[in-house]
Amino acid sequence: MKKILLVEGNLREVNQEFTDNGIKTHTESLKESIDYFTNNLEIDSVNPSSDKDIFEKVKDLDKYDGLIWGGSSLNIYSDTIEIRRQIDFMKECQRKVKNILAICWGLQVAVTAAGGEVKKGKNGAHRGIAHEIVINPDGLKHLLYKDKKQTFNTPAFNYDEVVALPKDSILLSSNKVNRVMGVNFKTEVSDIWGIQYHPEITYEKMVTLIKFRKERLLQNKSFSNEEDMTSHIQIIEDEIKISNKDNRMRELRNWLNFI
Repeated sequence: MKKILLVEGNLREVNQEFTDNGIKTHTESLKESIDYFTNNLEIDSVNPSSDKDIFEKVKDLDKYDGLIWGGSSLNIYSDTIEIRRQIDFMKECQRKVKNILAICWGLQVAVTAAGGEVKKGKNGAHRGIAHEIVINPDGLKHLLYKDKKQTFNTPAFNYDEVVALPKDSILLSSNKVNRVMGVNFKTEVSDIWGIQYHPEITYEKMVTLIKFRKERLLQNKSFSNEEDMTSHIQIIEDEIKISNKDNRMRELRNWLNFI
C-alpha cells in the first residue's frame, strides 16, 4: 500500500475556528476528495506551523510515495515564525520526497523554498472561483492535465501570485489574474506539480468560506458592498449547476495515478 503525507497550511487556531463553525479544514476536504478516487492509501498528516516536533514526527520522510501540501490563509511575505517553519519543512521535503502536489499556498511555499518569489497579486484575486484557465502547449503534454479541457474554471481563493519561478520550471497554465496557474519543476529529489487553485475543494465550500469571512472580505475591499458579494456568490452558484465533479478534480486524480 502506498503512503502519502498531507501537509496542513493553516494555523491550528484557524482550523479550530473552521471546526467550531462546521467547516471542514483543508486537510479534511483533501482526504474526502482522495477517498473519492481511492481508499487504498496509507495517509498521514502534519501541520508544520503548529507541530513543534514536526521533524521528529516525520524524520523518515523518504518512506512516503508522495506528499500533498494544501491551502492556507497566510501570506508568505509576512515572514512570521510559523511561515518560516513551513518553508524549512518544505525544504526538507524537497530533499526527501520524490513526488509533491503543491496546491495554492502549497505552490507558494514550494516555489519560495526552491528559490522563486511570491508577491501580492497585481491583477486582482480569485474569490472562490478562477475563470478561464488556459492550458498551454507544454501543459497539454503534461500528465497533470491528462483528460482536462484546455480552458476551464475551477475553485480558487488567493490574493498572492508567483512572480518568479525556480530554475528550469515549466509553465503549464495561466489566466488573466495569475500567469502561474499550473507549473512543474524539479528541485533536490522532488518532482513538483504546482497549481494556484483548488480542485480538491468544492464550490459549495467556497461559498461557505465567503459567507464565513464576510466582514473581513468587506473590510479589505475584496467586495465593494454586500450586493457585490451576493452577486459574486451567484456566479459561483451558477457554476455549480454546470460543474462536473470528475472534471473538477482531474488534476488530483492524475497525480494519484502518477505516484
